[in-house]
Amino acid sequence: MVICWSHSGGWAWLPLYSVSARFDLYLAKLAVIVGEISNFVAYIYAPAVLVTPLGALSIIVSAVLAHFLLKEKLQKMGMLGCLLCIVGSTVIVLHAPEEQSINSVEEIWELAIQPAFLLYTASVVAVAFVLILYCAPRYGQTNIIIYIGICSIIGSLTVMSIKAIGIAIELTLEGINQAKYFQTWVFAMVAITCIITQLNYLNMALDTFNTAIVSPIYYAMFTSFTILASAIMFKDYSGQSASSIASELCGFITVLSGTAVLHSTRDPDPPFVTGTSHAYKFANVMLKLSLENMSAQMLHIINEFIMFI
Repeated sequence: MVICWSHSGGWAWLPLYSVSARFDLYLAKLAVIVGEISNFVAYIYAPAVLVTPLGALSIIVSAVLAHFLLKEKLQKMGMLGCLLCIVGSTVIVLHAPEEQSINSVEEIWELAIQPAFLLYTASVVAVAFVLILYCAPRYGQTNIIIYIGICSIIGSLTVMSIKAIGIAIELTLEGINQAKYFQTWVFAMVAITCIITQLNYLNMALDTFNTAIVSPIYYAMFTSFTILASAIMFKDYSGQSASSIASELCGFITVLSGTAVLHSTRDPDPPFVTGTSHAYKFANVMLKLSLENMSAQMLHIINEFIMFI
């Protein structure tokens, strides 16, 4: 038995009758773990304005893996979308700002309590409460922006908190204990709260609307808000020339276009059926999403290693 989000709303138990379905599910879980660890490491060594847009590379990896593992056909327009994502990602990497050198979690805390970032955080919390308490109950089932908007704005705070925790862990492993600072635990509590909220409403969006529509919109909004939050908190673009900023913006728009093109060519998922096929389909979907996540984050680290050399 495995717990999953049901199309009628809420969580439900799904029996896994097939041995192959169980194997795929366990492989999916392993891939999710490896992917999240890789993602965590990427945010330690690279600015969020670089790591987050490169998430579009996961779409390419997902399309290729789905072609071979799930027998999904990659159409010609899908190949064009992959090419656009590669071109845009290359432009972003070439013009990305350098990572700041941070020596303690207290330095990150000073960045987090800047008036500009406090204003951004307060705005995010206020908008999130309005969307959750007023808009979601009334318009959540008909307006795709509601659920995705909650995920995106909360997700920007998730990334900032995760980056702070990652740097704290890195410094602790180097012998500079950061667990003694209360700021480390504040960032941890913020990250946990934001992750739970983000995943909950992302599941609701995927349950209510077509994945081919949710994915590009979520990518665009989440990446945009994350870049904005990182630019305010870490001042990533300080000292960069106007041409570099314009080039990065063009790269992001190119990636966004490729994402939209690739998702528009996806074949609709077949309806679920009961019994073994249902379990096998669920495991295959989990495997596809987790392999996409793992491969994308490994690509982040590879890109950073190449830039470091």
